[in-house]
Amino acid sequence: MEWNKLLCGDRIRPIVKREGSQDLRSEFEKDYHRIIGSASFRRLQDKTQVFPLDQSDFVRTRLTHSLEVSSFCKSLGQNIARKILSEIKDESFEPSYQQDICDILQCAGLLHDIGNPPFGHFGETVIREWFKENLPKLEYVDANSTFRKLTDILNPQMQNDFYNFEGNTQALRVVTKLHYLVDEHGMNLTKALLATIIKYPVSSLDVDKKSADICCHKMGYYYADRDLFRDIEYSCGLNGRRHPLTYILEAADDIAYRTADIEDSYKKGRISFDMLVRELEQRCLKDQSDSGYRSLIESLKYRYEKGIERGVSDPGEYAVQNWIVAVQGKLIYLATESFAGHYKEIMDGSFGQELLEGTEGKHIVDALGAIAVKYAFNSEPILKIEVSADQILTYLLDRLVPAAVHYDTDVKLRPIDSRMISFISENYKTIYHIYSQGKSEDEKLYLRLLLVTDYVCGMTDSYAKRLYQELNGLI
Repeated sequence: MEWNKLLCGDRIRPIVKREGSQDLRSEFEKDYHRIIGSASFRRLQDKTQVFPLDQSDFVRTRLTHSLEVSSFCKSLGQNIARKILSEIKDESFEPSYQQDICDILQCAGLLHDIGNPPFGHFGETVIREWFKENLPKLEYVDANSTFRKLTDILNPQMQNDFYNFEGNTQALRVVTKLHYLVDEHGMNLTKALLATIIKYPVSSLDVDKKSADICCHKMGYYYADRDLFRDIEYSCGLNGRRHPLTYILEAADDIAYRTADIEDSYKKGRISFDMLVRELEQRCLKDQSDSGYRSLIESLKYRYEKGIERGVSDPGEYAVQNWIVAVQGKLIYLATESFAGHYKEIMDGSFGQELLEGTEGKHIVDALGAIAVKYAFNSEPILKIEVSADQILTYLLDRLVPAAVHYDTDVKLRPIDSRMISFISENYKTIYHIYSQGKSEDEKLYLRLLLVTDYVCGMTDSYAKRLYQELNGLI
């Protein structure tokens, strides 16, 4: 792969620069302003990170998490670009690329969760499971008034798109189509940025969760977006491989959420300082390679003592918050070194793991992840909310999907179905009509099912809950 192609500043819909324009921003800087000014980005303030529908001003939302990931992305981009220039000395990497990389990564951090449905990763699970259970049961009445199973109509990739539903995949649809601002091209972002947010460059037919190559673990694009994906891939010279900046985005996300989950759990009272130390110590390895991990535990204890010396009201909180910053710095350093150490494999497309894999940082993030699962994700308040989320999303899908099956066909909709369809944003329906133009009836049916997942994924936690309550006469 070549950096001059990887940093492609072209857009899906070309924009001709006006003569005499005083806009001195690069194309990637323009992307940043398009993102932060969008309603899609603002909606992240009411989407779950860990604690759904939380009233605390401190606990993170998808918006604050995305801002943190964006910050870590930029820091990693600066560090890695300097390494390429000063140590790796790749002659194809021009000095001006350093700023471009930072701008692209900063934008990618803002976008990486923009396709997530309400109620976090559990919302993704509910959607996947709903389609696995219900898609084989649904029927479609064709022009000859014959009832046909949807699974007999949709091709295998269309079906697998719903069985493997992912917020990552949805993000590409949001920014390239669903964010209807000027036309059907969404935010019309640069191809380099779009390539960076495609974490898994495979279709739903090629998903292999057991593969040694992490790039195959989830799908990266829908059947509906296949031409768009090929355009991005060709323009950036990827040839089926992951964009190098995607590894950096993934590392920044891991660093942000692994550390933030611990801090949020402490703030919510799910874990105490002593419990955290004990859990970390229980995960110590016995060999000498564990020395970096052990020193981090000692630094946590040291910060607690400093908090006592300073007379702070909560030395545990003081220690955890300051320790989290130190851990983040350590992980950023390790991810930087890993990218530099695997530079050749990353650039030739043969690198198939996370940047922190094989470093002492892997032990750190795994330990923090396991502790968060034990004390936060499996806590009673979270489990109760997830049960509620299952009820909410299942109810909405139960009514929206059957309504969408015969929408925009000659079959007369039941009154309840026409009402359910009326709730879907006119922008989303406009996008459906634009992209279904001239398509076969099979693909139109598929696009109508996507219309439902587009609508549901665009909901905030509060909106989904409120709509459920209103439709059930609960308010």
